[in-house]
Amino acid sequence: MKIVAVVVTYNRLALLQRTILQLHRQTRPLDDIVVVNNGSTDGTAEWLATQTDLTVITQDNLGGAGGFKTGIARAYDDCAEWIWCMDDDVFPADDCLATLLNTLAVKEADILAPRRWQEGRIICNDFKDYNLTRPFSSMYVGRIAKLEVTEPTYVAGTAFEGPLIRRGVVKLVGLPNSELFIFCDDTDYCRRANMIGFRILYVPDARMEKALFFSDDTWAEREQKKKWKRFYQVRNSTYLNHHYGLNWGVRYLRGFIGVMGYILTAAVTAPFSRAWSYADIPRLWRAYLDGIHERLGKM
Repeated sequence: MKIVAVVVTYNRLALLQRTILQLHRQTRPLDDIVVVNNGSTDGTAEWLATQTDLTVITQDNLGGAGGFKTGIARAYDDCAEWIWCMDDDVFPADDCLATLLNTLAVKEADILAPRRWQEGRIICNDFKDYNLTRPFSSMYVGRIAKLEVTEPTYVAGTAFEGPLIRRGVVKLVGLPNSELFIFCDDTDYCRRANMIGFRILYVPDARMEKALFFSDDTWAEREQKKKWKRFYQVRNSTYLNHHYGLNWGVRYLRGFIGVMGYILTAAVTAPFSRAWSYADIPRLWRAYLDGIHERLGKM
């Protein structure tokens, strides 16, 4: 059984090195590790050029979505039976892959998702169902992080932070939507898999650690560093609601409520902090409009 890991990286060499080290330590050895370098400028390319046991693909920065599209396509073309996807900031325990595979002896699944930890707490975004009819409630129903889950459990969605994907899923679902760039590309992929009938299994005994960022920053500093991502978050969550929502309220109103939260935050905090400015307000509104019109070119 050929298993290929796909790691997407951008300007985080130290984290990438730790991820690769943990992949080499797996008790069930991998058949290949594909690293998709999204145009890093921090020495990542130079380090990857010295690694003889990796398959390296270098491309322009196409975000996580574009990176996973490229990497999954390569692994599929190389006849991988299972494709293990992750960013460069998650570190699988030595037995993570083996634990995921061993679970198949107990329950059938097409995508297997590990449990992610960060400084002793569960941070996974896995959830049990989609809410596509109630616009004033979250799209995500039954978040696993808020439940006591000790056994393998079927879920509706997971993140691209360690899912092990069966070849047959890629054959029928296709590749991630690279137009999403970052945010919601994994939710979109899971939804497409759900609609065909594929099963996603959350495996709590398969562990991954996730790096912690901005731990010493103030709120304003964190917001300023992450602000560029907020526009994708608004646009892509609006897209998901518009594309998959089953009524007018979900298709238009839920995204509107979300963007207004950011717009109000920008309007209130702009005079007092550098986190947001008044110039961000029309950009946030444009992100919402791009989502409902499903214009998903790179922002």
